[in-house]
Amino acid sequence: MFDNLSTKLEKAFKTLKGQGSISEINVAATIKEIRRALVDADVNYKVAKDVTDKIKDAAMGRDVLTAVSPGQLMVKIVYDELTELMGGEKRDIVIKGDPAVVLLSGLQGSGKTTFAGKLAALLKKQGRGVLLVACDVYRPAAINQLQVLGEQIGVEVYSEIENKNPVQIAQNALEHARRTGKKVVIVDTAGRLAVDEQMMAEIEQVKRAINPSETLFVVDAMTGQDAVNTAKTFNDRLNFDGVVLTKLDGDSRGGAALSIRAVVEKPIKFISTGEKMEALDLFYPDRMAQRILGMGDVISLVERAQMQFDEDEAKRIEKKIRKNQFDFNDFLGQLEQIKKMGNIKDLMGMIPGMSKAMKDVEIDDDAFKPVEAIIRSMTKQERSNPDLMNGSRKKRLAKGSGTDIQQVNALMKQFEDMRKMMRTMNKMSQTKGGMAQMAKMMGGMQGGIPGMGR
Repeated sequence: MFDNLSTKLEKAFKTLKGQGSISEINVAATIKEIRRALVDADVNYKVAKDVTDKIKDAAMGRDVLTAVSPGQLMVKIVYDELTELMGGEKRDIVIKGDPAVVLLSGLQGSGKTTFAGKLAALLKKQGRGVLLVACDVYRPAAINQLQVLGEQIGVEVYSEIENKNPVQIAQNALEHARRTGKKVVIVDTAGRLAVDEQMMAEIEQVKRAINPSETLFVVDAMTGQDAVNTAKTFNDRLNFDGVVLTKLDGDSRGGAALSIRAVVEKPIKFISTGEKMEALDLFYPDRMAQRILGMGDVISLVERAQMQFDEDEAKRIEKKIRKNQFDFNDFLGQLEQIKKMGNIKDLMGMIPGMSKAMKDVEIDDDAFKPVEAIIRSMTKQERSNPDLMNGSRKKRLAKGSGTDIQQVNALMKQFEDMRKMMRTMNKMSQTKGGMAQMAKMMGGMQGGIPGMGR
């Protein structure tokens, strides 16, 4: 979403000339480019002007260290101001009460129902008993969608098919939660237009009836400045506690994400990408600023990995690597875990320096399918013993997986290269000075995602 903004900001930093200090003369063109980049990214003009004025005030007269160029210093100043613009620090969701109640609001098609499922999955992982409540009595199949998501993540969904009164449904759901010992109730409401007085009055009644500890406004990050205006109207009526930005994996300009915090003065609490239930992140303003400036976001990448990778499984894999027994079953398991972490291109963009390299690279979420198809076409023996592979077996795999012999050969070669690397690393880690050698080797490694070509 922020690729275009990142490119224009990078260009702006390159225009900064001069040595020793940043002055009004050498910073003027850069500030102008930064403001233009923000406005082009659909950031509210007043917000863009305010933030660039702050950048200019912070930059003026700053001494430049010998080891730092004016452009690098400006990157740091812009990073600080972008972080502040988006809220400064992470703000947690408030879960209190018995049960705690989270009310979701927003426009039609903003992604509320999908977010409800994602939030329920996240809270369930934290060990909380969660109840999802279907209060969208207008949209066809809305209740069914929530039930499907609830079944997918193993969370109960409360609904009343015949009842068309969202206030009553929400109140009855709270009683049900108390009886069944649920600790968190997430209420999914119907999407409504801010200009629809009857619908806005209805959600106000729902809020008064259930007194939520947290009211969240869910907004599609691809709707641009309309999202900011709508957020303001909803906030005037509901006084919500925080914002959820959905569809951040889209290709829009993304300025709403930067403007919304400044306009409604409410924190962004979650960002959501894609349809997968695991693709939900807490919003860290500093990490988002890093990503916008092309610095990556390694911390979020590690946190996603920690959520998906089981410690016992990691130890099991480590033992197999040490014994040189890593096989296709293990490889397939690792692929499944990586897929759960979210959109592959989004993950690659979290690695410092990779966002620029990945800008024009299209990686389909189905990119791993040929690899999985080849492995699933193997017999149990072949998966457990990769050394059994020969020409006739490879031909059978190509035919059975709907791929060609070149793809099968490429996978076999990359898998063997990976096993050799693991063996080498295993030997190095057990010898004197091996860690230094390993670091040197990894620093010079080139290659792509296994099975996707180099």
